[in-house]
Amino acid sequence: MSGMAEANLPVDTQDITRIVNRYFTIESVTTGGARHGFHVRYDGLLRMADSERAYDQLSDELKPMGLMPLFRLSSGQQFILVIDQRPEPKIGPVWVNLLLFVLTVLSVLFTGAQFGNVDANALTVSSLGGLVRLVLSGWPFAVSLLGILLAHEFGHYLVGRSRGVRVTLPYFIPFPLSAFGTMGAFISMKETPKNKKHMLEIGIAGPLIGLLVTIPVLLIGLNLSTVGPIAAEMPEGNVQFLEGNSVIYLLAKYVTFGEWLPQPASYGNTAPALYWLQYFFTGRPLPLGGLDVQIHPVAWAGWAGLFVTAINLIPAGQLDGGHILYMLLGREKARKVYPVILGALILLGFAWQGWWLWAALIFLAGKYYAEPLDQITPLDRKHKILAVVALVIFFLIFIPVPLVVI
Repeated sequence: MSGMAEANLPVDTQDITRIVNRYFTIESVTTGGARHGFHVRYDGLLRMADSERAYDQLSDELKPMGLMPLFRLSSGQQFILVIDQRPEPKIGPVWVNLLLFVLTVLSVLFTGAQFGNVDANALTVSSLGGLVRLVLSGWPFAVSLLGILLAHEFGHYLVGRSRGVRVTLPYFIPFPLSAFGTMGAFISMKETPKNKKHMLEIGIAGPLIGLLVTIPVLLIGLNLSTVGPIAAEMPEGNVQFLEGNSVIYLLAKYVTFGEWLPQPASYGNTAPALYWLQYFFTGRPLPLGGLDVQIHPVAWAGWAGLFVTAINLIPAGQLDGGHILYMLLGREKARKVYPVILGALILLGFAWQGWWLWAALIFLAGKYYAEPLDQITPLDRKHKILAVVALVIFFLIFIPVPLVVI
C-alpha cells in the first residue's frame, strides 16, 4: 500500500525504497514532505536480528543522498522514517564557559569562606589584601565541590563524545550568597544519541562518575569534622541548620563516628527504629539538646555532592534519572511512573517545601523524553543492570528532608 501525502518530493523514493528493502521487509510505504517531517515512512519488520548493525549500515547507504533513517517502534510495530540529514550543530564560544567557570569559582570560594574557620577580624576586612585572604580561605570547600561538579559534567561530556555525540563544555552557574555558591552546571547535547544504549550511557555517566568523587570527599570531610551538641534553645535572632540524611550519609557518619547522628537527647517512649524512620522522612522531632556532626566545609561539599546527584537521578522528566527510567522501561511505562514521582515529591513537600518547587519544575518540563535515532534496538542485559544500579543508588542517596532549620 502507498499513501501519497505530497506529489513532488526532492528525493527519488524508488532509490530509497530499494536501499531500505535490503534491511527491512516492507509492508507499506507512505510518502511525506516538509509538513510531515519525513520523506518516506516504511512499515514492516527488520530482516536482520542485529538491529544496531542494520541501523549503521542503512545510515551509511543513505548518507551520500543527504538522508538518514530513524528506527521507530510503536505498540510493538516497527517502522522506519527517512529524513534529511541534520546540519552539523554549532558549539558556542568557549569563552562563555570559561567566564562562567571563573565566576563560579569566585562565588564558591566566597561561600566556602563563610563555612571555614576564619579569623573574626578577617570578616570585617577593609583592604583588598584582607578581602583576598578571606575569599581564598574558602578553598577546601571550593576545590571539593567544584571537583565533584566537574567530574559529573565531564562524565556526560566524555562519554557523549566517545559515542559520537557533539556536546558542549559545561556551563557553570554562579549563585553567590547561597548555601553552595552555585546552582550547579549543565552541558547541552547538540545531537541525538544513536540508540538507547548510548543515551543511557551518556545519562548515567555524570551521576556515577560524580559519585565516585563525592564519596571520598564526604569521608575525608567527616574525618575532619567533630561531634558536638545541638543547642536546646537558640538565642533570639539566631538559627541553626541541620543537614538532612540519606541512607548513604547516615552510614558514612556511622562508619566515621560509630553512632547514628544526629543523636537526640532522649528517645523518650519511642523505639529508636521508629524514631529514625519518622525523623528520616519528616525531620521531626527535632533532636534538640542532642549530638550531631559539626560539619567541616569539605564534608559540606560532599553532602552537597550527594544532594545534587540525587536531584539529577530523580526518575522523571528531563533529569538524568528520567532518561534512565525511560530507557529501562520504555515510554508508556515511564509515563505511568511519572505521576507517582510527582505525587511523592508533593507529599515530601509538607516536610521540606523545596520539593514543591522541584515538582513544579518537573511538571512544567513535561513527561516527554528525548528519543534516540534508533528506538528499535533494545537495551542488553548489561545496560539494564546498569540502569537498575543507578535507580538503586538514587534511593540510597536521596535526602527526603534536605535541611531543617532550628
